[in-house]
Amino acid sequence: MTEKKGIPLSVVLSPANTHDIKLVTEIVDKIVIKRPKSLSRSKSKGRRRRRRQHLCLDKGYKSAEEEQKLIKRDYVLLIPIKKKRGEEEEDDKQIPKPTPDRKKYSPKRWVVERTNSWHNRFRKLFTRYEKKDDNYLGLVQFSCCMIIYRKLILG
Repeated sequence: MTEKKGIPLSVVLSPANTHDIKLVTEIVDKIVIKRPKSLSRSKSKGRRRRRRQHLCLDKGYKSAEEEQKLIKRDYVLLIPIKKKRGEEEEDDKQIPKPTPDRKKYSPKRWVVERTNSWHNRFRKLFTRYEKKDDNYLGLVQFSCCMIIYRKLILG
């Protein structure tokens, strides 16, 4: 899990055959940095109003059960709508084709993919040679520290 600039916030190790949707609540719960307070004062009446944080996810995270768990944790979910095979043809007729300057992928999702690419630059992480999970987790956490240092201190 990363923040909007690509700084890693949470890491969870799992076997390769585990789907990401099963780990999304665990990743959200293991965030290292505390979230800002979710209450803010409205300007007009002075009442406190709940302010929820946004969470951008892929289409693969579209699950009613997981969505309810994340909504209970005060997140606003930004998940693209899945189209079924029959609906694609009907929607294409109604919606005009996008302009050439429009990007195929969301820039918010691109930040996460860029951070994953930064992790792959570490030779020990690209191919896993460690047999113990704790050793590999330590290397992943060290790479997160290096990414944060390069992003915040070095610019």
